[in-house]
Amino acid sequence: MKTSTRILASALLLAALIPACNKQTVYDKQATNIEKFVEAQCKADTNATVTYKDGVVRIVLHDTLTREGLLADTLRAGGNVSFYYAGYTLTGTTVSRDNMFATNHKETADNAGWRLDDTTAFNIATLTLDDQLLDGLQRGLEGVRNQDECYILFSGEYGYGAHAQGTIPARSALVYHIWVNSISND
Repeated sequence: MKTSTRILASALLLAALIPACNKQTVYDKQATNIEKFVEAQCKADTNATVTYKDGVVRIVLHDTLTREGLLADTLRAGGNVSFYYAGYTLTGTTVSRDNMFATNHKETADNAGWRLDDTTAFNIATLTLDDQLLDGLQRGLEGVRNQDECYILFSGEYGYGAHAQGTIPARSALVYHIWVNSISND
């Protein structure tokens, strides 16, 4: 009897560990795909700069802006940011219109073949950098400057986790292409 109890306990322990291992494997694969995306962007844009922050990557494209004067000011926690964006799930090492789930950037929507009757969908987004954002977005937006164009990438661990969100599957790695209009830390 003791042997069968031990076998049952071992089987239950193993069954509990397998989903945790699978989840970590998914996030590990996403981290590899994110790194490949970063490498490709940096190869295509030699002026790109990359920042890593607690599991989140920000790639600032065409980073020729000087860090003096107003451009030296970066978004801090509690600050406000106004921007256009396109959001994608990262299912491989690239993004395309096929895996775009949202945008308020008209040119990107047009290029993707999205036709929206509601033109307010293309209004600039303004939000406060606070705990109400996805962890990945909060960490990625912190430090952006006026007029930055960047990609913010993070695994599903810092996105919606085990929960699907609209057309975004559970545990999805996300990429946000961001065009910062302005920041304010007041």
